[in-house]
Amino acid sequence: MGKVFGYPEFDEKGEKILTTYDNDYKDMMMDIRVYRMKAGETRTFGFEGEETAVLLLEGKITFSWDDQKAQVSRESVFTEGPWCVHVCTGAKVSVAADTEAEILVQRTKNEKEFPGKLYKPEDAPWGYSCVGKFGNVAKRRVNTIFDHDIAPWSNMVLGEVLNDRGNWSGYLPHRHPQPETYYFKFDRPEGFGASFVGDQVFKSVEGSFSAIPGGELHPQAVAPGFQMYTCWMIRHIDGNPWLQTDRCEDEKYTWLHEAEF
Repeated sequence: MGKVFGYPEFDEKGEKILTTYDNDYKDMMMDIRVYRMKAGETRTFGFEGEETAVLLLEGKITFSWDDQKAQVSRESVFTEGPWCVHVCTGAKVSVAADTEAEILVQRTKNEKEFPGKLYKPEDAPWGYSCVGKFGNVAKRRVNTIFDHDIAPWSNMVLGEVLNDRGNWSGYLPHRHPQPETYYFKFDRPEGFGASFVGDQVFKSVEGSFSAIPGGELHPQAVAPGFQMYTCWMIRHIDGNPWLQTDRCEDEKYTWLHEAEF
């Protein structure tokens, strides 16, 4: 197993590199980067042989793609839902920052052609998971921006999780054969949590990420007093796409489903 966790920094151009096709996290099979943009700055994304998703994390921006344009804003990942443009091979997405902004760009190899789409907050509503279960300490909000059911032409899955303070996510401990990447943010700069990858445990902090190889268990937790945001990104395996039903829970813990606390 290669590296499974990282603490990248933004460079002088405002780019933070998480996973690429040939860095220490190449097993993710995705290129994932985060950008801080200054007001008035424009960046353009789009690559031959790759699909690209651009997710707004914070700020006000104008998306331009496929002869379409939309100005969108998000005060915080903790208070508002996602805006994301997803395009196919060769298509371009331009992002013009109307204020200081932060965006996440997820890419992977895909030769399929499909029309670009703007996903809005109402397309990916937050829903609570595990309410009342496991002593109510794994309650969290989850959204799915797109997955195999929503975008069967895509080789990726993109969604978000908000952990309630002191709570767990990815619980019960589960695994799936497809690789998954988590990108973490906290509602306070000193916030922290714990990220489990198999038998390894890492301190998750603002801007860190977890690169989870297929087949490894990967529950997460956040310290009391802090909310944790996780952008979760899965790469389908050829002939074996990840499905919402593919939560292969560790049999040692499934008794908890019937337990009373």
